[in-house]
Amino acid sequence: MNIIVFGATGTVGKEIVKQALEKGYDVTAFLRNPGKMTFLNHPNLRVYTGDVTNAEEVKNAVKNHDAVFCALGDGRAGKIRALGTLNIIHAMNSVAVRKLICLSTLGIGDSYGNLNFIWKHIMFGMLLKKAFNDHKLQEEYIRNSDLDYTIVRPSALTDGAITGGYAIGFDEKYKKLNLKISRADVADFMLRQLHREDYLKKAVSISN
Repeated sequence: MNIIVFGATGTVGKEIVKQALEKGYDVTAFLRNPGKMTFLNHPNLRVYTGDVTNAEEVKNAVKNHDAVFCALGDGRAGKIRALGTLNIIHAMNSVAVRKLICLSTLGIGDSYGNLNFIWKHIMFGMLLKKAFNDHKLQEEYIRNSDLDYTIVRPSALTDGAITGGYAIGFDEKYKKLNLKISRADVADFMLRQLHREDYLKKAVSISN
């Protein structure tokens, strides 16, 4: 399996790269600054230097891969996720790569009902509003594509090991959540989607 990871130096992206290498995959980490990948050295790891806002660089990077992982982020700025993802979608279409697994966030679409007051009105309502809207547009682009996608919507990210002990695919009325999940669990779940079709062309919520 030959995969490429966009957002490879982000907190979830790092976990995707590390766990994919542990599984024996060939991994390309797409980076603007290759110096940020010094935390990991592996014979199956390739670093591709490029800018996700540059459509041609993204297209060249995506060629000859079996699947694409998108874990883009830019904190509160809300300027990179949707634009970068749109470039990824166009690139995948042009080089005939079908499988896209994308990191989003709990609260988008019908999962908004799972959020508590603080996340609805303080975090996404004010502090992270631009990032929230960027995720919404990102998901819209993916849903309007013809790719074999899975959108993964985790709750607030924490440190910690893979546990596998979290709820998956719950509906918007489900309230028994602490609204936290480890980055390792999120990466593990995303990698599992390479070989499963349960959530093909769907968005799936995950949280403790």
